[in-house]
Amino acid sequence: MVSPERHAALQQGWARLLDGYRVSAAAAYPVFDVLVAAYSAPERHYHNLEHLAEMFRVAARLTAITDDPAPVQLAVWFHDAVYDPRAADNEERSAELADLLLGPLGVPRAELDRVGRLIRATAHLTGDRPPPDRETMILLDADLAILGAAPERYSRYAGAVRAEYAWVPEAEYRAGRAAVLDRFLARPRLFWTELAFQEGEAQARANLTAERAGLAGGSCS
Repeated sequence: MVSPERHAALQQGWARLLDGYRVSAAAAYPVFDVLVAAYSAPERHYHNLEHLAEMFRVAARLTAITDDPAPVQLAVWFHDAVYDPRAADNEERSAELADLLLGPLGVPRAELDRVGRLIRATAHLTGDRPPPDRETMILLDADLAILGAAPERYSRYAGAVRAEYAWVPEAEYRAGRAAVLDRFLARPRLFWTELAFQEGEAQARANLTAERAGLAGGSCS
């Protein structure tokens, strides 16, 4: 659960972000409420407001490499707005939701297209190739920053992901999760911005390797 202080900070950040598109707070807040409701759903144990707050902190440190952080911030807000662990099109549906909710506020078409491309990139389907632009690098590194967290935080993350897949039988979950971890570990690098790589790559690989060993050994993080 997000504290009232963090909720207020997220709300203020949302208003500032939309103000950059000349959207009044009165017009912006109803969309904020929709997003908060989505990320606060009881079945969201990891893909929730805490995840967003952590992503914003990381993204803020990485935006030195871009002159236009606003699309990244919008993409952070919407990238998991639709999240169904049984579905394979969450990113596409989240991009469509961003278009649906931001378009009527007057966010320009070109900006909506950029945000949609960024959101779709969080499917992480091209992990062996560098992202096409700096904004995508920032967003993907912020999304995966949890992999390089301290072991205690990583363990809580792994447990929260398991809770989101509580409907999957244990043996099936272990096999599927192990396959996901193997794909991450096979990548040439997990983080594309130099700062995220230097600060998080080694710890992320250690975390992934430890969780992978636990899955194989019969204990679940």
